[in-house]
Amino acid sequence: MKKTSFQDYLPFIFLGLVAIFGLFVKNEPLFTDPEGKYNYGDIAWILVSTCLVFFMTPGLSFFYGGMVNRKNVISTMMQSFIATGLISILWVAVGFSLSFGKSYHGFIGDPTTFLFFKGVSSSAPWAAAPTIPLLLFALFQLKFAIITPALVVGATAERIRFTSYVLFMVLFSLLVYCPIAHWTWHPEGFLFKLGVIDFAGGTVVHISAGCAALAGALVLKRRKDHIEKKELQPANIPFVLLGTGLLWFGWFGFNAGSAVAANGLAASAFATTNTAAAAAGLSWIFFDVVRGRKASALGFCIGAVVGLVAITPAAGFVGIPQSIFMGFIAAIISNMMVHYKSKTAIDDTLDVFPCHGIGGMVGMLLTGVFATKAVNVVDGWFYGNFDLFKTQFIGLSIVVAYSFIVSFAIFKLIDAIHPLRVSEEEEALGLDASQHNESYHPHMMSVYDNGTLKEEPVID
Repeated sequence: MKKTSFQDYLPFIFLGLVAIFGLFVKNEPLFTDPEGKYNYGDIAWILVSTCLVFFMTPGLSFFYGGMVNRKNVISTMMQSFIATGLISILWVAVGFSLSFGKSYHGFIGDPTTFLFFKGVSSSAPWAAAPTIPLLLFALFQLKFAIITPALVVGATAERIRFTSYVLFMVLFSLLVYCPIAHWTWHPEGFLFKLGVIDFAGGTVVHISAGCAALAGALVLKRRKDHIEKKELQPANIPFVLLGTGLLWFGWFGFNAGSAVAANGLAASAFATTNTAAAAAGLSWIFFDVVRGRKASALGFCIGAVVGLVAITPAAGFVGIPQSIFMGFIAAIISNMMVHYKSKTAIDDTLDVFPCHGIGGMVGMLLTGVFATKAVNVVDGWFYGNFDLFKTQFIGLSIVVAYSFIVSFAIFKLIDAIHPLRVSEEEEALGLDASQHNESYHPHMMSVYDNGTLKEEPVID
């Protein structure tokens, strides 16, 4: 058992203080509906959508866990999955207030508006979701806040210290995710007022996470295996297939649920989501074949996820036929970016920036091209309105710059107060053993003996 330091006590102390503070927050009655303003079909659909979006985080854990080296499977999955606990508490305490509380000049919400969900149970519904209780809207938005920092894990996997990543998640959520969510989705947010449209999180989730991933990869620098150009095989392709299925399934709640009602717009978003994912998965593997590679299960999975990313900002604004093109072209662009990145010194372990960052950017720009009044409130460039494309580009540029710069600063700050990277010995041993004292292989365990990494059978 390792010797504990004061830093080891801090997370426990902080959680204890939050728990104690919660004891003194006044309880309020649940929402009532004397005027019949709520639609119980909408409530049922958003409850289901909230569960579907939650399902995406364990799906992401399997997706990432299957692609890393065998000695880092559990650590990678844990770094994603821990967000379900960490961000849930943070969101109730202050995150929802920062994102959707009373606006300070369109930049951030008042942290006291819904502090510890004060007033959420009894307040009037959110303006954009008038037929469901505010509490349900807050819980639906929570699931978006959970998966966003979990996405960044793919870029920093196999070398980041677990405690450092936990601290990054907290700071990223407070300083990057909440402000961007406020800018984009709050009626007083400055990007919202500018006219930027993002149906389900192209900027808020994928561009912010993708740019943070790039920042993390640059700060952490390269793994030893990456420097030595070792070609490491994915630990478990069936895990990747399972994770992709869970993500695809959950994404229906992510996008169709963002209609915040059980209506035609939700059905349209459901259809565009499935269609873009299908087109992108096929596009990725067919493009690989054109370039002389074999069609792979891994390629289809990555392509499908890129299609899901690209359609996210557009799902409720574009037509179903146009979603085929969006998935098709997004997969090609991300595939080329993955290939280009592989020739650089950037060690983004699981290509989060080329897939989520670039995929989100492509989706945001194509939303400005293919949005149509036949589906929702505005036409894009393809239908004669160049101004929407220009607005999307401005919003995208602001979010890219902000999320990259602030995330880079967060990683640097954490590294200054608590080392980001594990030691060379821990990296060689693998993070499953060094960070969690666990092993993915059920019959073997990794041991480090006199500078040599060995595999030994587990003896019950």
